Amino acid sequence: MKELRSIENVKEVFIVYGVYDIIARIEGQTMEKVKETITWKIRRLDRVRSTLTMIVVEG
Repeated sequence: MKELRSIENVKEVFIVYGVYDIIARIEGQTMEKVKETITWKIRRLDRVRSTLTMIVVEG
């Protein structure tokens, strides 16, 4: 969690019970920035085995 929180576009990090262990809220100026954060920073952290990305659509 400490490493996740130190990543620039990560706004919130929560430990959760269930199928997943952690939920992180990420914001970026563009979808490309969000993709870069996930691909090049989060997925490369030690002990990250997989990620699932869900895009929030505000209506």
